[in-house]
Amino acid sequence: MAKRYRTPSAFRLGSLSWLIAGMCLLPMFAAALAAFTGGFETFQGLWNSVLDDFAIATAWLIVLVGTGTAIIGTGSAWLVTATRFPGRRLFEIALALPLAFPAYVLAYAYTDFLDHPGWVQTTLRDLTGWGPRDYWFPEIRSLGGAAAMLTLVLYPYVYLLTRAAFLQQSATAYIAARTLGASSWGAFFRVSLPIARPAIAGGVLLALMETLADYGTVSYFGVRTFATGIYQAWYSFFDRSAAAQLALCLLVIALVIAALERRQRKDQRHHAAGRRFEAMQSVNLTGWQSVGAIAFCGLPVLLGFLLPVGLLLELGWHSFDNLLTERYLGFLRNSVVLALIAAVVTVAAAVLLGFNARLHPTPAAKASIRVAGLGYAVPGGVIAVGLLVPFAAFDNALDGFMEARFGIDTGLLITGSIWLLVAAYAVRFMAAALSAYDAGLSTINPNVDAVARTLGRTPRSMLRGVHLPILRPSILTGLLIVFVDVMKELPATLIMRPFNYDTLAVQAHRLAADERLGEAAVPSLVIAAVGLLPVVVLCVGLGRERTARRFVPEPAEA
Repeated sequence: MAKRYRTPSAFRLGSLSWLIAGMCLLPMFAAALAAFTGGFETFQGLWNSVLDDFAIATAWLIVLVGTGTAIIGTGSAWLVTATRFPGRRLFEIALALPLAFPAYVLAYAYTDFLDHPGWVQTTLRDLTGWGPRDYWFPEIRSLGGAAAMLTLVLYPYVYLLTRAAFLQQSATAYIAARTLGASSWGAFFRVSLPIARPAIAGGVLLALMETLADYGTVSYFGVRTFATGIYQAWYSFFDRSAAAQLALCLLVIALVIAALERRQRKDQRHHAAGRRFEAMQSVNLTGWQSVGAIAFCGLPVLLGFLLPVGLLLELGWHSFDNLLTERYLGFLRNSVVLALIAAVVTVAAAVLLGFNARLHPTPAAKASIRVAGLGYAVPGGVIAVGLLVPFAAFDNALDGFMEARFGIDTGLLITGSIWLLVAAYAVRFMAAALSAYDAGLSTINPNVDAVARTLGRTPRSMLRGVHLPILRPSILTGLLIVFVDVMKELPATLIMRPFNYDTLAVQAHRLAADERLGEAAVPSLVIAAVGLLPVVVLCVGLGRERTARRFVPEPAEA
């Protein structure tokens, strides 16, 4: 067995890893502590008035989004992997495109399209001669509308994971079911679907965690959830204790969903489709079956990507000149600077955590990675409250001490700074950076480390001269993912941003809240365009994966 490093530098690396993990754990601990140590007057008032509304709305969102993403993601994944119909290769990539949109951007686009003064209802009144009270039309600004927007942008989580599960399934069990007389769809429901259940559940749970974290969509549609309650308690009631108590409620729900998601990933390892791998045989769809497959795969792409792009372009056509003003360039600069700094800090921290666990695969090192990765399950509003409460207390204590001892007013040194906001982003998206780094690290044979050590490489030189050059694609992927996630993040930015330091996401939210949707379309389009970058990278990977895997055609009726 290779000798492990026990040097002062290795000790510092381990200590730094636990410092990073502790920073990621701090928001959850601080939110819980503030919830139990503060006053309960505001929370008691919320309990007697609107807390049940928060719980009911959140529960309905979980049910509706979970059901919608499961149906769309699973059905489309099966169609593009196990059947053949016109446009299948195109849909295989296009079905991932809605992931580029934040849900609140779709909300802005569809509100202008479907609301009472929008194109749809105006055209309906012009064609029929009806008045405003002569017909009923579904209200887009509702819980159902919010669930629809979230479903359209989050189903790709289920689609991507389930598609990978179907591709990795051996066809032996499926073929056995067909030889026993089951139809293609019967074998799918009885064999393929149960085998892929952990992947489906994992994708749904990821979508539900994003649903819990959403603030922009539900606040714009006037849906009262725990996410909107946190913001209201902080800014309307100025009660940090109540915000922390609501954050704790949301944190408990998120951690339960995260635990379920981790359990599903563990279960997935034990769901094999047979010891002998055989490629799945694709089924030719003809006639109405082919039309149905095209409609099932095309509708999410149309509603989740093509139509919103067209609506936003039409909305912002006369406002694109605003993007070149110094004010808008400032919003763009703020967004890019924040995203770049957060991406570099987050990925650098992920590299340190992963490299420490590689050098010292001890339970403590592995635990530090698990602790640091908890942030993906914590909504941005919870992280914001969890960081602001302790650092605001520190700033106030330091200011009081300096004022009393030296007569110096230090003000708020940490609270309201860009660095605390960057720390919130790092906590929120550390799991994404860790996943990208770990995916690349798993491709480096441990013997490479042993050879580097025998050649006299220190841990630092091995990381700089061996690991980082090999892992450049994985690190760039992690940087790209975190960069785009930070560009789209809204609740943490709204609560923690420095004074007069607005980003594109904040500006889009503010303009939409003022019903200036034409102007809000411009920053929304920029956010969506940036969000396309990782999706394009992902789609290229999908194409390569499909090329590497050959399907055996089976001209049979479905």
